[in-house]
Amino acid sequence: MNYKMMGKFIGNILMVEAVFMVPAMLISLWEKEFGAVVAFMWSLGAILVVAGGLRWLCRGSQKKFYAKEGLACVGLSWIAMSLLGCLPFFLSGVIPNFVDAVFEIVSGFTTTGASILPEVEGLPKGILYWRSFSHWLGGMGVLVFLLAISSTGGNGFTMHLLRAESPGPNVGKLVPKMKKTARILYLIYILLTVLDVIFLLLGGMSLFEAVCTAFGTVGTGGFGVRNDSIASYSPYIQNVCTVFMLLCGVNFSCFYLLLVRQFRSVFKDEELRLYLGMAAGSILLIVLNLRGFYDTLGETVRHAAFQVVTIMTTTGFATTDYELWPGFSKAIMLTLMILGASAGSTGGGFKCGRALLVLKSLHRSVRQVVHPQKVQVVRLNGHAVDEKVLQNTNAYLAAYVIVILLSFFLISVDGFSITTNLSAVLACFNNIGPGFEAVGPTCNFASYSMFSKLVLIWDMLAGRLEIFPILILLSRSTWKHR
Repeated sequence: MNYKMMGKFIGNILMVEAVFMVPAMLISLWEKEFGAVVAFMWSLGAILVVAGGLRWLCRGSQKKFYAKEGLACVGLSWIAMSLLGCLPFFLSGVIPNFVDAVFEIVSGFTTTGASILPEVEGLPKGILYWRSFSHWLGGMGVLVFLLAISSTGGNGFTMHLLRAESPGPNVGKLVPKMKKTARILYLIYILLTVLDVIFLLLGGMSLFEAVCTAFGTVGTGGFGVRNDSIASYSPYIQNVCTVFMLLCGVNFSCFYLLLVRQFRSVFKDEELRLYLGMAAGSILLIVLNLRGFYDTLGETVRHAAFQVVTIMTTTGFATTDYELWPGFSKAIMLTLMILGASAGSTGGGFKCGRALLVLKSLHRSVRQVVHPQKVQVVRLNGHAVDEKVLQNTNAYLAAYVIVILLSFFLISVDGFSITTNLSAVLACFNNIGPGFEAVGPTCNFASYSMFSKLVLIWDMLAGRLEIFPILILLSRSTWKHR
């Protein structure tokens, strides 16, 4: 293990976190929230001390960096960011329990949106900004941001990091240079955020609310600045959020292909067709199931579309309490919780691309039973899928099921219903936010014990980083010198 290189990189990540915490402190200073200002100052001091110490201790590091280091570095970076990023919540007294503060910031960075706060409208604006901005920073990934602005490492170095942090069964480069790929991804991300803010401002939102809402929408996070999430905003605002959530659940490489006018490649993308088809089909079925539930058809379509998109993209905003919906509609919502958004998007879940590969592998296995001598190849978008990608997908499916079942078993000691516990695990591991019953859209996770919150924190990190960067930290072989 190249510990010095890892330590240096984690130090750089913490430096980025410190820089992005400054605007939140300035907002608190502008609003004369002096308690929050002091909390941010102490937090910045702690981050800079740790980051500076790591950079000093790890000076003169070698640049040999392999897949094992990349996975471990990503996992440790997110843990370090979370432990230090929660300090403003804890030191300001907004969240007096440290585990609760860690839960809140991990939920932010992983774009989960699960909260332990009973209400948010009375919080200092600087704290609200930092809470919402954590979605934006975690949505695309802070390591991807660092790769976009740094000149450290070659393609092998950057590829190990990007693969560890980016969601999906397979990560590739949009252009030959990895650094340029990271820049393109972030430029698209920033453009979508700016456009979202502009459309929200046109709907009458204040600048502060528009920016915070855009962070949660484009980052597919779900932290709002009002206690009722998006419910009290106008239908126009809700529709804008629906459109941008849907866009940010698309693989960002599709946006790049549109920019370079490769329209045919986008239209032929099987994952995109599945993603949009599932969203449209779910909305139609729920609208039919909710006939007479709302006053007008337009209102029914608006709520159905918003809730389908917010759950499928794992954003977690709410305009209505879907807990009151009929069982069939809730069954669709539960299915969408598991399926999630596209690979290469800011959304979570199992991913449409991965589900496609599993279905195609299953179909191949059935054909091989019928024609055992025939060579069967799995194809996606007209190209043969590498067997290693299929193996990794099957391994991820196995790990996905095992982690969910184990987490469900562990948090069941708190005595909540099976529906509450299972949906809590699914909501945290798939980075969705709200679940059902006691953790539904009008409730929160505050009632769980400290032990269960630690389990759910691990689930949020493992789900956001696609299990293996967190799982590898528990393996003894990771830390052996070779």
